[in-house]
Amino acid sequence: MRLFRHLAHTGQPAYAAEMPDGTFRRVDGAPFGELRLADEVVRPGKILAPVEPPNILCVGLNYRRHAEETKAPLPEYPVLFMKSTAALQHPGDPILIPAHLPSDRVDYECELAIVIGRRCKNVSRERALDHVLGYTCANDVSARDWQIKWGGSQWCRGKSFDTFCPLGPCIVTRDDIPDPAGLRIRTTVGGEILQDWNTGDMIFDVPALIAFLSGSTTLLPGTVILTGTPHGVGMAREPKRWLRPGETVTVEIEKIGALINPVAMETP
Repeated sequence: MRLFRHLAHTGQPAYAAEMPDGTFRRVDGAPFGELRLADEVVRPGKILAPVEPPNILCVGLNYRRHAEETKAPLPEYPVLFMKSTAALQHPGDPILIPAHLPSDRVDYECELAIVIGRRCKNVSRERALDHVLGYTCANDVSARDWQIKWGGSQWCRGKSFDTFCPLGPCIVTRDDIPDPAGLRIRTTVGGEILQDWNTGDMIFDVPALIAFLSGSTTLLPGTVILTGTPHGVGMAREPKRWLRPGETVTVEIEKIGALINPVAMETP
């Protein structure tokens, strides 16, 4: 099932499910509880980020080729960092280049995002996917100067500016993606394909990440897990390839769709 979160005619967020014929039907209930597909056909309003997560957990250096391009050793355990939930951005809305804390090294990172469907802790690898609602596209936007030089050795500052976590356009439930390995994933900026790879290159696959991140730690329903980016990021290119106002970034993942965001400058 493809679940879209949108602004209903009431002005409130609601969910709609896309049918095979391209129409949409109203969804009653919450995707993290009892979800019921209504008979009513609806016309979705503005498409929103498909979830408002209580936490955004992120994994760095999780593709072999990306580790190679950054000349980093393969990690023994998943590399965890977090984004502020205020970094969430909707499909179609702009990624803002920071101006108050200026950055001229804002980078793109296409990522497969896991949406946790029910509360879990100490999950085994074998049962990990039982706790997944579905998957969506993410862009782990990163101000590399704040991440590397001015972040006090922590990545959160450079990755948590407002708009630095676009998600969408929808959640594809796990029954439609029973195996998240082997999905084509790519980033296009201004019509140029800059990342084009496959989730099969992950060092730690989706079940391993859920087992690790739930270890002695409760994952709440709606938690979003960004699973890492493949090679081709701007900071690893020669010359470097940073995002600029006026460009458009597209993150596309097989079986999910395309997450499209323009780039603009933050206004004072």
